[in-house]
Amino acid sequence: MSDGGLRVNEDIRAKEVRVIDENGEQLGIMAPREALRIARDRGLDLVEVAPNAHPPVCRVMDYGKFMYEKSKKERESRKNQKTVKIKEVRISPKIDDHDFSVRVRSAAEFLQKGNKVKATVRFRGREIVHADIGKRLLENLAQFVQEYAVVERDPSVEGRNMVMILAPKKND
Repeated sequence: MSDGGLRVNEDIRAKEVRVIDENGEQLGIMAPREALRIARDRGLDLVEVAPNAHPPVCRVMDYGKFMYEKSKKERESRKNQKTVKIKEVRISPKIDDHDFSVRVRSAAEFLQKGNKVKATVRFRGREIVHADIGKRLLENLAQFVQEYAVVERDPSVEGRNMVMILAPKKND
C-alpha cells in the first residue's frame, strides 16, 4: 500500500474493478490491467478509492496532486484547531489574603486566554488533617473566577494535594 492507505496502479490486486474517469464518468467494470492502460494513456494514475465494494471502485486521477491536496487540507484543519493548555495555580492552606488574590488574578488571566486552570492546594506535614480548609480555599477561588470559568472537576484529594480543575466559559 502507498502512503495514504490507497492502492495505486500495479498495487491493485482485484480480478476486476469498476472504473471512474477523471471527470466522474463511469467507464464500467474491467480488468485492472485494462483500467491501468486507460489511465496511462491519459497520463494519470489508477487509484483504488473503495476497496471494500464489490467490485472495488478505482478512479483515474493524478495521485500526486490528490495527495498534495489532501495534505494541504490536513494542514489547514490543524491550523484552525486551538490547543488548550492546563496552567497550574498552587495554594498553601496557610496562604495570606494578598497572596490568595494574586493567585485569583493569575487564574482569571489564564482562563481569559482560553487555558484550563488546575488549582492545587499542597498540604505539608500534618496540614492534611485540615482538608476542609483546602476545600474552602478552592471553592473561594472558583467563586472569584466564576464569570470566566466553570468547575470541570470538583475539589478532590490526590495524595498530599487537593486538586480542582476550572475550564474557561464558552463565549456564545
